[in-house]
Amino acid sequence: MTEKKNGLTYADAGVDIDAGNRLVDMIKPLVRATARPGADAEIGGFGGLFDLKAAGFKDPVLVAATDGVGTKVKIAIEAKLHAGIGIDLVAMSVNDLVVQGAEPLFFLDYFACGRLDPEATAAIVAGVAEACRESGCALIGGETAEMPGLYKDGDYDLAGFAVGAAERGTLLPTKDIAVGDAVIGLSSSGVHSNGFSLVRKIVERSGLGWDANAPFSPVMTLGGALLAPTKLYVKSCLRAIRETGAVKALAHITGGGFTDNIPRVLPPGLGVGIDLPRLPVLPVFKWLAEQGDIDELEMLRTFNCGIGMVMIVKAEAVEQVSAVLTEAGETVSLLGEVIAAEGEHRVVYSGHLDLAR
Repeated sequence: MTEKKNGLTYADAGVDIDAGNRLVDMIKPLVRATARPGADAEIGGFGGLFDLKAAGFKDPVLVAATDGVGTKVKIAIEAKLHAGIGIDLVAMSVNDLVVQGAEPLFFLDYFACGRLDPEATAAIVAGVAEACRESGCALIGGETAEMPGLYKDGDYDLAGFAVGAAERGTLLPTKDIAVGDAVIGLSSSGVHSNGFSLVRKIVERSGLGWDANAPFSPVMTLGGALLAPTKLYVKSCLRAIRETGAVKALAHITGGGFTDNIPRVLPPGLGVGIDLPRLPVLPVFKWLAEQGDIDELEMLRTFNCGIGMVMIVKAEAVEQVSAVLTEAGETVSLLGEVIAAEGEHRVVYSGHLDLAR
């Protein structure tokens, strides 16, 4: 075939196929490290495979979740700190799976950018693989899309897709949630991956750069501190569910905070009473509240305020469940109890958050 002297190529249009192939070669060892029973975690085919029987399930119900990282990505891009974003991506989906009592089985990611930087992208995928390993979840595939004209050079976005399973009859929430059940909280690692449009607005108002010392954590830069990865709750929560038989519901505290997320797992006519002084408010939230002059109720509906997962358990099993969670590495707080509640106000707060710095 004769070659046209001035013919355009895909590279001329801004898409580098060779860079994409180099990225695949770089991440293959990372992906293989996530192999688990049911999946060999090999990539390069047109689809990923998972064998439920090999994973040990007898009568499984599949549970699927998808999410992104939101405008936290913008901070990672501007601060040039990409490593933790991959952990965030996995956490946002697998934490949603465990809320329903499901064990994460496999994960796929979608990465879109203006111009592919194989090294930076490999750092992101390394975080994805690390979080998959920690969650017992195989990374069985993904997609990398280079789209000049839609994204600027240096910009990217990503989404994740997770599938888990639970044996039929073991899904959460249970049907016996009742007044008097205990509400406990598991500490967060920071802002996690919600509320970052407001976070960025607050940082803009402060006049600080991402490389400035964080006012709430002077040993870290502001960008590094705000990019602390979302905590993975999979192994600790699955252990508590399986070992105690006392867990009735879980609520992942994401967008909507306590106010909107906890009612999602409650039956009609029930709510929760939360004693706000019991929340272990992290320094980052105290700084955000002060710097942004944010109302307490707005904080509770926007941020996790220091609690990333809420658990409803049998009242008589609080000590047992807390002991299992503590042994699994969690910091546990007793926040309140299930109450009778009608109408839209199903999360009732008493006292006030400790927002003093």
